Amino acid sequence: MLGTFLILSASLIVEAPAPLPRAEGYVGCWYSVGATKDEYKYKYSGGMATYPQQQSPIAIYDAPSNRTFFVYGGADPARKSILHMVSYYDHASGTVPRPAILLDKKTSDAHDNPCLAIDAEGYLWVFSNAHGTARPSFIHRSVAPRSIDAFEKIEETNFSYGHPRYVPGKGFLFLHTKYSGGRGLRFTTSPDGRDWSPFTPLAHIDQGDYQVTGRRDGLIATVFDFHPKPLGLDARTNLYYLQTADMGATWTRADGQVVPLPLSEPDNPALVRDYRAEGKLVYLKDLNFDADGNPVVLYLTSKGHEPGPRNGPHEWHTARWDGRAWIVRPFTTSDHNYDHGPLYIEPDGTWRVIAPTEPGPQPFGTGGDLVMWTSNDQGASWTRVKQLTADKARNHTYVKRPENAHPDFYAIWADGDARAKSESSLYFTDRLGARVRRLPVKMTADVQAPEAVE
Repeated sequence: MLGTFLILSASLIVEAPAPLPRAEGYVGCWYSVGATKDEYKYKYSGGMATYPQQQSPIAIYDAPSNRTFFVYGGADPARKSILHMVSYYDHASGTVPRPAILLDKKTSDAHDNPCLAIDAEGYLWVFSNAHGTARPSFIHRSVAPRSIDAFEKIEETNFSYGHPRYVPGKGFLFLHTKYSGGRGLRFTTSPDGRDWSPFTPLAHIDQGDYQVTGRRDGLIATVFDFHPKPLGLDARTNLYYLQTADMGATWTRADGQVVPLPLSEPDNPALVRDYRAEGKLVYLKDLNFDADGNPVVLYLTSKGHEPGPRNGPHEWHTARWDGRAWIVRPFTTSDHNYDHGPLYIEPDGTWRVIAPTEPGPQPFGTGGDLVMWTSNDQGASWTRVKQLTADKARNHTYVKRPENAHPDFYAIWADGDARAKSESSLYFTDRLGARVRRLPVKMTADVQAPEAVE
């Protein structure tokens, strides 16, 4: 009987996850979509380690450890597959470790890039997306709090464009996209990241929708577009807004009016502005909140999806809810639909944007050179504070705002040639843009300081 007990006990032993392998340094993936057969080469392309804007967050500052944890799409040695990478910047020492390789996504499609959440106990949760239904998605949790050494796989499933939002005391609200007859927005909730509620559809208007999301304390919000037939995503337009203060039990407009779900018609109560009637496309950038908890949306409009000046001007706007109405104001212009940057709203009321609004070495290509802008009057006027990059070889783009951003690690992004496949590095900067630093491409030690960019 003892022998039988030992055999049964051995069969119940679960091996602890092995430590993750480490990369030699920080190398981002390169990706392209839509060959154009003209001088612009692709609809969009370049260094896509922090792509796309439709999933977030990818970086979170954790005060107890004084570290900014982040995930990104890395490149395998052959530059053929995307590796899901996990790392952190240690603010006390000013260093980064060798990044951990969570998994090989076995695709070069940067839509599969990961996003991140941190729960109340400090465990890291990595949500590995899939572009459509052909490949699986994954949820992993760190074995130890505030550690990138080892992760356990919680679930293998399928989701796209994930937005895991963790609310202390309540758990996760996971907004994401499901491909089924287009791109449908939906959500699920979980108190612990292991047991998830049934999926609830949020919106599927015509051929679908893209969204960006934001959280302020217990309020979670989404701003989204819709994809009209026959062009679908290449005709993306309109601006919609919804928010929930009760983990998805009810969804309302900014004025508090409850909106029944799911939304399926272009003319619905969540509509902020009808850009289809104006003949304009809408490319969403970011969603943030002012000191009163009112939402502010950053986005770009243009005349068409093809790159080049013929579809310009590519106009950036802000849309701010002032408590009574949405106030839409112009911000600036750039030269590509997929120029991307975040909106910061700081405690003193300063609005700050870091975005590729200078053309860069590949004009009319994705990204460009980064510029920091500020506004002290809620977007009525803007000051061009400084240009952060002046690259002679590669465009910079997909600047992302860390959740709870620390002033020393205020934005993270990647570079890449927008005309041809290239190497790609990752960068970050501080709140004032005083220093741009590149994460080390080939490390000579297990822990190393980032490189200053002159």
